[in-house]
Amino acid sequence: MQPTNAEELTTSLAGAQGRGEKISSIDLRALHRLLEHKAEDMTATVEAGITLADLQRELAKRRQWLPIDPPNPERLSIGALLATNASGPRRFGYGTVRDYVIGLQVALADGRLIRSGGKVVKNVAGYDLMKLFIGSRGSLGVIVEVTFKVLPLPETEQFVEARFASLDEADKLIETVLNSDLAPIVVDLHNLSPGTSNPSLVLGFAGTPDDVQWQLSKAAGLGFTQPSSLEHEKRFFTEAAIFQKVSVLPSRALEVIRSLNNAPFIARAGNGIIYHRGQFRQHPDDRPTKLENRLKNEFDPKHIFADLHHD
Repeated sequence: MQPTNAEELTTSLAGAQGRGEKISSIDLRALHRLLEHKAEDMTATVEAGITLADLQRELAKRRQWLPIDPPNPERLSIGALLATNASGPRRFGYGTVRDYVIGLQVALADGRLIRSGGKVVKNVAGYDLMKLFIGSRGSLGVIVEVTFKVLPLPETEQFVEARFASLDEADKLIETVLNSDLAPIVVDLHNLSPGTSNPSLVLGFAGTPDDVQWQLSKAAGLGFTQPSSLEHEKRFFTEAAIFQKVSVLPSRALEVIRSLNNAPFIARAGNGIIYHRGQFRQHPDDRPTKLENRLKNEFDPKHIFADLHHD
């Protein structure tokens, strides 16, 4: 499907359900408008086909942004961002996109167009249906429009790193950082050189110049004396090589990294999310669960959308 507007989408969905036809993909690139940006209220409403990069450019005109930074924002639509609940290195400090959605418009399998939430920050009463659709990978409905709460752009942002001879050294410093008074927005452990065991830990700080400078001085006292950036993120995700994603408890992250046998990796050390090019595979859980199947059957009884699957 390649609808040019929401009405065309809902008509096509209703027809597909009536015929019991499976929908392989839906292209929403034609729905790419910034519908409203109320900078004074720090909210923005967009159609799902707009890319994250285009949205950020529009928000930046008023010194605001959506603090979500997954890879390849030039190619990632807002609809895909929400469907996959994608995130990036700043997730440690800012959270996920779920934390910034205050309203959704969704097309259901039978062609109905529903709204959940609203356009003001405090608007949830009763069941919060928005959370069902975020991360559902298009299995319950098609996100058409979304309202975000946005944040002011930080006055400054700085990155520093420490390098290690072993993962054990890195493990100790990660624990020290997480138990300190520091408030980093990024805590990334990475090693992009195959066959070596010399990881680096990158910390990122954002805010006012005085606050960032104070944090940099505290970090320097812990050994973070080397200026850094998020270049490791760009390098890892622009290479053509296939990677895997693993999500574990933060306390288990180093255990998984040790099992990679020095394969290239990036770990969100404070969140337990690891991207790697090794052989490790996460043990699948028992999904979809009974509850997920009930939701699927309620929202998409003829299963015309994508099936539920392991993430």
